[in-house]
Amino acid sequence: MSTPHNSAEKGQIAKTVLMPGDPLRAKYIAENFLENPVLVNNVRGIGGYTGTYKGAPVTVMASGMGMPSIGIYSYELYKFYDVENIIRVGSAGAYDPDLHIYDVVLADAAWSESTFAKTQCGYEGDTTYPSESLNGLIKQAAAECGITLHEGTIHSSDVFYRETKDYMDEVINVHHCAAVEMESFALFANAKTCGRNAACLVTISDSMVTHEDTTPEERERSFNDMIKLALETARIAA
Repeated sequence: MSTPHNSAEKGQIAKTVLMPGDPLRAKYIAENFLENPVLVNNVRGIGGYTGTYKGAPVTVMASGMGMPSIGIYSYELYKFYDVENIIRVGSAGAYDPDLHIYDVVLADAAWSESTFAKTQCGYEGDTTYPSESLNGLIKQAAAECGITLHEGTIHSSDVFYRETKDYMDEVINVHHCAAVEMESFALFANAKTCGRNAACLVTISDSMVTHEDTTPEERERSFNDMIKLALETARIAA
């Protein structure tokens, strides 16, 4: 069985999927953290790899950038490949001045101006939520690994380049968003629609407040605490 966007056969994808946005990050995770990774999908260059981590089956598959892209890939994984858990592992920009580059943040909600959920399933709200059970496993893994974990609401934006900055006051002071990325709102909506589990771990790659920044190479390869935490969660969930 395959879909228009995934050439993997049913059974080639694990019950828990780590989903970075960048295909190169997916390749990096597979080659450096998984035992015996096998490329199971490369349609449109969106690499998906299945292997094991400490004996637990895990798939790592890229989502591409933005809500429409992760909306397609996550829905197909839930609906057609019987995936139970998707953990987004990505980068985010900090709104909170207490967050610094390489800090790991666990989303406890995703707020967005997007119409994705309304269009996809008729959901009228502007906030979607991760799975409490999966977030609980991530917190357990963080405690076991000694990794500091920050929690907060994530702003999922449809727009990367904005001509004005007047939106930030509302996002920070009204909706209390700690950081911004572009995918979690849609992922959480799909998980709820399909009756599955989703979580979002992000590493701070830059700050909208302090103007700290990282290079593309650092973003691809230097988020190992987040990756280890997601993989340990997959092991616990197996």
